[in-house]
Amino acid sequence: MTAQRRSVRRTALAVTVAVAALTLTACGGDAGNTRAGAGSSAGSGGHNAADVSFSKEMIQHHRQAVEMAGLAADHASSAQVKSLASKIEGAQQPEIRTMSGWLTSWGEEVPQDMSGMGHDMSSSTPGMMSDADMGRLEKASGAAFDTLFLAMMVDHHKGAVAMARSEKANGAYDPAVGLAADVITTQSAEIKRMDTMLGKD
Repeated sequence: MTAQRRSVRRTALAVTVAVAALTLTACGGDAGNTRAGAGSSAGSGGHNAADVSFSKEMIQHHRQAVEMAGLAADHASSAQVKSLASKIEGAQQPEIRTMSGWLTSWGEEVPQDMSGMGHDMSSSTPGMMSDADMGRLEKASGAAFDTLFLAMMVDHHKGAVAMARSEKANGAYDPAVGLAADVITTQSAEIKRMDTMLGKD
């Protein structure tokens, strides 16, 4: 009887160990699947809806800034305004190309370029100028253009900074979040410079 009891105990112990091992394997499998799922998401682009919205809206926002800056060469009287406009155009054109590349790689459509076509691009995007605003800027020249350009570009930049802050808070794609951080740094500094040029400091 004693030997039989020992055999039963050994069998029960073996079953318990086997069940525990199966349980641990199952848990490990779940964790592995979770990691694989996360890796798969990252492998497919690692972006989210916030990154897509940011890229699409900022492309249009940048396009309008480039359009505004392009007017300075013939309309501005201040060398400082012309220099600033050239800097803005030079910085934002490459960023438009970069964001367009992201959208294409994600299988998203790049927004149609509506700048200079008489289409109101203001919509609900922060800081965007209306057709009426752009018309006023196009008709201005000399010192009047300088003042209007700076005032409008300050508002435009503030809108871009707000959009970039939202991307930093909600975006998942590291390059997009990094670009947003650059926008905040660069355009915040340009806002301060323009305020000084407007005599606000």
